[in-house]
Amino acid sequence: MAENRSEEFIERFRVLIRITDLSQRLADPLKEAMTELLETSSARLKAAGASILVRKEDSGALTFLAATGEVADQVIGLEIPAGKGIAGFVLMSGQPMAISEPDDESGFYAEVDKATGFSTEHILALPLRFRNDVIGVLEYVNRAGDPPYSAFTADEMDLATVYAESVAALVNAYFEADLLYDLSSRVAHTEEERKEVQTWLRSMRDVSSHGRALEIAALINELSAMGDAEIELCRKMLESIIQYSKSNLSGLEFIDE
Repeated sequence: MAENRSEEFIERFRVLIRITDLSQRLADPLKEAMTELLETSSARLKAAGASILVRKEDSGALTFLAATGEVADQVIGLEIPAGKGIAGFVLMSGQPMAISEPDDESGFYAEVDKATGFSTEHILALPLRFRNDVIGVLEYVNRAGDPPYSAFTADEMDLATVYAESVAALVNAYFEADLLYDLSSRVAHTEEERKEVQTWLRSMRDVSSHGRALEIAALINELSAMGDAEIELCRKMLESIIQYSKSNLSGLEFIDE
């Protein structure tokens, strides 16, 4: 019975590594691409900052997925309740909006400004469409450069619409990667277990021998289910190989001198 549990754990660990590694390999570059596109488009539109908001399936609230600008680090993860704010209206209506000096009458949700200390003076918000669905909102806020600041123009809205198409494609791809993330959560018995594997995989990715490190890790976990004699034998073999390798390297260094 204990042996069956060990085999089950080993197989689950292997699956968890594969799924978690794949989801991270997909999601991380997509987040970087989103940020780069926000920076590029903000420069073209002379906006001080930009953000991508996506709808949460459970509550319908909008959450900041990516952002650039003065308070970018502060807004990531913040939520706007379902149907609230300019972004909420754009999500529901599917229509872009450009507003200057937003206030309560315009439907502006001021809680994000209160949480970050930012002062929103101009907003250009556009729906993120993928196929026939609105999956999020792209927002540009305020103006870069020196005052006086002008409102976003109709031509700039047209240009932003082109960027919104590319952003929507990236967001949809990110959602697909996020499905793998959810799958890894179901494979893991605890949230701590999944996070530990994620952290370990991120550290391993900095190593050129990433793939081999994963294979060795799986073998070590399989080895842990064996008897003390087998573990001790493998430990001695590994120590011998490492010592042999170090001796050879030392010899080469001596020859080079």
